[in-house]
Amino acid sequence: MKNIFFRFLFVSVVSATFWSCSKEADLGPTIFDTNETLDPNSATYSFDQWLNAEFLVPYNIDFRYKMQDVGSDMSYNLVPATLPKSIEMAKLLKYLWFDVYALVGGDDFIKDNAPRIIHLIGSPAYNPVSQTMTLGTAEGGIKVTLYRCNDMEPTKVNELNEFYFKVIHHEFMHILHQKKMYPIEFKQISKGNYNPLGWQSRTTSQAASMGFVSPYGGSQEREDFVEIIANYLVKSDADWNTILELSAEPGLDIYGKTLPDDGIDGKAVILQKVKIASGWLKSAWNIDLEALRSEIMLREQTIDALLK
Repeated sequence: MKNIFFRFLFVSVVSATFWSCSKEADLGPTIFDTNETLDPNSATYSFDQWLNAEFLVPYNIDFRYKMQDVGSDMSYNLVPATLPKSIEMAKLLKYLWFDVYALVGGDDFIKDNAPRIIHLIGSPAYNPVSQTMTLGTAEGGIKVTLYRCNDMEPTKVNELNEFYFKVIHHEFMHILHQKKMYPIEFKQISKGNYNPLGWQSRTTSQAASMGFVSPYGGSQEREDFVEIIANYLVKSDADWNTILELSAEPGLDIYGKTLPDDGIDGKAVILQKVKIASGWLKSAWNIDLEALRSEIMLREQTIDALLK
């Protein structure tokens, strides 16, 4: 039997839309209907009320948990997120994403930069040809889609971060750097070492030895940048130190054999990238990376109480 190993994939789509507007004054504070009448007899009435109060009204965000085929990638075999998992995910997104960035960066930061649409999908999106699994997509800074929501287990923090919140921070950083580009010096650090077509064939050990925090980080420069931040934010001290330890050793291939010395000081490269990313967040957005990480780690200790 052939074993198939799926790597995790994040997709960011930069789209440009052109339109004309005769009167700027015609633009309202929201593109969504905040006065929509909800059906009190609906099984989702209380949840829909909560979504309006926590996402739509304060942040102008349409939280879509009832899967819309017109807004989904029809090339995948997908199923909707269940109501219980949608409720859990919505609460976690508010607590571990929106509230954290609002606390560290201010309410206006979230209002100005959060995506306008959050779309939940129940199933994973498998890419059998490349043997990858898409965990999330960000489309032009407007819409973020999260997959695999029905498999979420909130009490397993490591899995929660690996499959969902690393994705969230990854995609959110794409939105931010599309508005304010990261320093050009970052582009030079691993120039020539990216492999957009064969990144999935690299082991975690090999990627780390080359100065990437994940194999996917070695696919493209922009993915490298957001992977540095996303991993730093969600990895525990022990897990982050494991990456640094791997990066200081020669890389191993899929058979556990030591690869030829590439002359790269992986640990120094990763730490240099963290420093640049941290500086960019502070100078471009007035966001303290360490404060952001500390708040996330603190809140992860109280997830059980949040979902009771």
